[in-house]
Amino acid sequence: MNEWKGCIVEESLTDNRVLNNLKVVRVRITSEDKPIERWHIYDLLVSKEELNKLHHYIKDGWYMHFWKDKKILVFFKNKKFILDINKKETWKEAIDYGLSIKIPREQLDFKMEF
Repeated sequence: MNEWKGCIVEESLTDNRVLNNLKVVRVRITSEDKPIERWHIYDLLVSKEELNKLHHYIKDGWYMHFWKDKKILVFFKNKKFILDINKKETWKEAIDYGLSIKIPREQLDFKMEF
């Protein structure tokens, strides 16, 4: 399988039309009472080429992440991190960066599930 699994929150994108040409596995909507506070979370399968384009659409203060084999790629607006799924110590730099741009710690879990 050459595809990376990934998770993107639609509200994190500068242009959500980028989602139109991707292989969407599932869309979830969070359950906040106010519609303005809900997130639309897309679980995707993407190629390496699509990965190289997608991270250009991320807004400040957000991230997107993808996983394959034992790697997790985490993209912030101006930073990219490569993590080892099984070595949590490799996650520290990405988590610290996320905290530094005001992302709540509980959102920096880099979940790998569909």
